[in-house]
Amino acid sequence: MTQPVIVLAGTAGDLGTRIAKALLMRGATVRALVRADASAEDNERLTALGVTLAPADVGDVNSVAAAIEGATCVVSALNGLRGVILGRQGVLLDGAVKAGVPRFISSDYSLDFTKTKPGGNRNLDLRREFMARADGAPIRVTSVLNGAFMDMLGAEMPIIQPRLRRVLYWKDAEQPLDFTTKDDVAAYTAAAALDDTTPRILRISSATLSAKGLAAAMSDVTGERYRTLRAGSVGSLGVLIRVAKRVAPGSREAFPAWQGMQYMRDMFSGHGQLTPLDTDRYPELRWTPAREQLATRFLGQGKG
Repeated sequence: MTQPVIVLAGTAGDLGTRIAKALLMRGATVRALVRADASAEDNERLTALGVTLAPADVGDVNSVAAAIEGATCVVSALNGLRGVILGRQGVLLDGAVKAGVPRFISSDYSLDFTKTKPGGNRNLDLRREFMARADGAPIRVTSVLNGAFMDMLGAEMPIIQPRLRRVLYWKDAEQPLDFTTKDDVAAYTAAAALDDTTPRILRISSATLSAKGLAAAMSDVTGERYRTLRAGSVGSLGVLIRVAKRVAPGSREAFPAWQGMQYMRDMFSGHGQLTPLDTDRYPELRWTPAREQLATRFLGQGKG
């Protein structure tokens, strides 16, 4: 039986590498689309994983089409701003169409931006704009939406405060929040890439917890009592976002501080909540329990 060929863009990145490993575990042939000027170190690391390198001029549709010809699905794990999400990923989409690839998984991996208000979150707006473009292309496109990466609870998403033994929240301590580990996202994306019956949007969550639920989980994990702490309303968080954008605009950064704050606002407002969930679509997958991930991230940090 011929192994399916999956082309993966963004393989050298954190999530991309995880997706590559998950695809290989499922028996797929993985072709990593790499820039012609990619570092030898990255190329050696990818080759060691077991993927085949497919060098291309990522800004040229014909070059990309030649590199991905014969694939059954193109998976994007590209990460960046407009030049990447709309520029490079747009060339990738056009290349897939030109090469006759039947399916494309876009680099979304976020909360449900289809339900959020346009103009309120820069990175989600880029995904929304790309979705409109992809939906007009003659190719079947799938978006995997996973809420927030559970691995980022901590410094990157500081709603858990170990020194204070508090879990911060805005508006409502019982608002459900969707979290998925990067490994779980990668495993699910790999399964979706090999499934030619995927719908337009797949919504997944390793764990859906409120701030109260996170506090209870942290109490169990650390043996210390964690409580919730109201940091303000969603509106007050919006004011902080505007101030942060003036003080530290970081317009060329993919994830300046205010971008993370926009993401938290969309989670705590409930607008980006993932419903209905497609988590059970592939029953062979194991989903990481919240307490297991929290133990990995925080065990021992709440003491003393």
